[in-house]
Amino acid sequence: MPRIRTNSSTAEDLLIELDRDRTRAEPLHRQVAASIRESVRAGRLRHGASLPPTRTLAAGLGVSRGVVVEAYQQLVAEGYLTSRAGGYTQVALEQGGPAGGARPAAPAGPPARTRAQGAPPAVDFGYGHTDVSTFPRAAWLRSVRTVFAATPNERFAYLDGRGVPELHQALADYLNRVRGTSADPRHTVICSGFGQGVSLLIQVLADRGVRRLAVEDPSPDDDARPLAAAAGLDVVGIPVGSDGILVDELERADADAVVLTPSHQWPTGGVLSAAARARVIRWAQRRGALVIEDDYDAEYRYDRAPVGAIQGLAPEHVVYCGTASKTLVPGLRLGWMLVPPHLVDDVAQAKLLADRGSAVIDQLTFADFLARGEFDRHLRRMRPVYRRRRDALLAALDARLPELVPTGVAAGQHVVAWLPPDLDEAAVVAAAARRGVALRGVARYRLDPAGPGGLIFGYATLSERTIAEGIATLAQAVGDVRAA
Repeated sequence: MPRIRTNSSTAEDLLIELDRDRTRAEPLHRQVAASIRESVRAGRLRHGASLPPTRTLAAGLGVSRGVVVEAYQQLVAEGYLTSRAGGYTQVALEQGGPAGGARPAAPAGPPARTRAQGAPPAVDFGYGHTDVSTFPRAAWLRSVRTVFAATPNERFAYLDGRGVPELHQALADYLNRVRGTSADPRHTVICSGFGQGVSLLIQVLADRGVRRLAVEDPSPDDDARPLAAAAGLDVVGIPVGSDGILVDELERADADAVVLTPSHQWPTGGVLSAAARARVIRWAQRRGALVIEDDYDAEYRYDRAPVGAIQGLAPEHVVYCGTASKTLVPGLRLGWMLVPPHLVDDVAQAKLLADRGSAVIDQLTFADFLARGEFDRHLRRMRPVYRRRRDALLAALDARLPELVPTGVAAGQHVVAWLPPDLDEAAVVAAAARRGVALRGVARYRLDPAGPGGLIFGYATLSERTIAEGIATLAQAVGDVRAA
């Protein structure tokens, strides 16, 4: 088979071998996609390499253009390729898969085949992988140009630890309008994400004598919990129910502060009711305690009305934390905190000592991006995209694994599905991994090991077809567990 030259002098030669004798078992477009996918994984096609136009490749392979178009479209959906109208189709990923550990989906193999030890997953339902391919580069670039054209020179000098005033004002305008906060630009601190924000808060609270931090149970195991333990704080888990944290348990916990995800509890997806929110505020006022509100993905909602932030009810007792990691891309490293007046100077000083402040140009760019309404437009574009992927996940679960009970489906970028009593969570996760499906169980995020088994399905980076294939394979893994 001859090698096909790409339309870029710097790209690799493209070798695609077709077995026309097996087209009934595997259509030509899937063979083309599989060959290109393997070349990317093996490093033969490097990041940024341009592929031939569909007509050119089709002519060289002796197939219809539709075969190549369908192959390219599948690889774009999986994240291996990127394509722009009027431009070249290019390799989007580095060798081995996407950054951050996410792996794009490969076509499902024969149902009975298991994965070789150490092989990358074919479908990764891991949580926290935002679809970075949708970042609005053109709009962001317009804001960058505005910043360089219009910003006074003194803005590029050292600033205090709170960040640039332009972003404080833009965030206050946006959050007060969209999230129902009571944001004062003077009490805003810019950070590099929730992880840094909660680290600064824990440092300040520990210096002020706080000794016990309450967290939701289950909750993330990679931010507040280890940071508080490292600072010498006692960490106590408060159980969550279908509507979020159990306030009765919080009131008995003797805690000085609590970390909450009230608008979409992580990972269960519960929404804290208005009555429960009022009780949390009364608890904080009575104890002189602090509520740290992690509003990590409230902008992505599908089947419910917006839920306002707790901070708007009691800005003196709540630190509101937000981030661009889920709504734009994590690589921006942009987060923000609305801090009560009595804490803002200490938090700003801690930020200044930590890293001398976040990048000014990025802050100013985001401020312009917000003020122009581009952030709103981006969210409006992305909600239906993520909703379709969520719907594909729910439909596949209903068709293939109806005994699983989804929860927290009305918002966010993941779904938890509770397992029936006869299925062991760890066994299902392990069986799925053997078949090439990566996902996590709820148990690893519990402080109290008691509780029902559940699976966490992140869907933000997966195409609808890949989601369906992944759930079909998971159903086979569940069959393996039951047959064992």
